[in-house]
This record gives sequence, C-alpha cells and structure tokens, in this order.
Amino acid sequence: MLPSPLEFLVPLGALESVADVLPFAILAVVLVNVVTRLLAQRSYVQAAADGDDDEAMSRYLPHETANVLLVVLSFAFMIVEPHGGMVLSILVIGMVISDFFEYESRRVEARNNLEIDRPNSALVASVLVIAYAGYQALFFVIQPLWSAIV
Repeated sequence: MLPSPLEFLVPLGALESVADVLPFAILAVVLVNVVTRLLAQRSYVQAAADGDDDEAMSRYLPHETANVLLVVLSFAFMIVEPHGGMVLSILVIGMVISDFFEYESRRVEARNNLEIDRPNSALVASVLVIAYAGYQALFFVIQPLWSAIV
C-alpha cells in the first residue's frame, strides 16, 4: 500500500483513530470559545474603565488559545471529513477574523472614551459555528427524521 501524500505532513492513522470524537471536541471547544469571549469582553470593559487609553487593554489569552485550538481542530476535521470540515473551517476562520477586528474596535472605543460595545459580529459568527458544529456532532439525533425526508 502506497502512503498518502498527506502521510508525511499529518499522521493519518492517528487522526483516523480520533475521527469519531473530533466533532464532539470541536463542539466543546466552540462552547468554551463563547465563554472565553464573554470573559474577554468583561476584561475589556474593566480595562477601559481602569485606564484612560487603550494601553491597559490586551488580548485575552484564554480566548486566543481557544481560537487557535478551534482552527487546528477544524483543519484536522477537514482531513477526516472533507466537505463538512471545509464548511466548518470557513466558518471558524470567519469567526476568528471577526474576533480580530472586534478587539481592534474595542481598542478604538477605549482610546476615544466611548462606551465599550458588545462584539456583535463575533457573536453572530459564533452562533453560526455552534449551529454547524452541533449539526456535525449531533446529527445522529435527527438522522432518522432526516433519512425519512431525504
């Protein structure tokens, strides 16, 4: 048997052994990401209240770690499940990009002494990621109904 071209980049055998657990891990990390987003927002509001500029504000490390882990897991899922992984990866990357710009806009609000707003675009993006990750992980719940219709 010839090795796959990806065999040198990613240990496919090891990835195949965790393929059944991967959607549940992604769903768990997405939910952790939402919690860390709320904690990060609370941290940004506190930092803006403490300082008169955006210098007191810094990226919330647990949230950034959850973002990186989510990107890595969605790319790993793309290897195991190409179609679902591609859709999930696009949604996750969109969420991470919106997180990046939401943080920058919180800094602008702090710098201009404005009220710190909620990260609306990141919240909408995470709802989409939660919906799709939940669909991938919990499809077995609706599979009988889905099979009857489709």
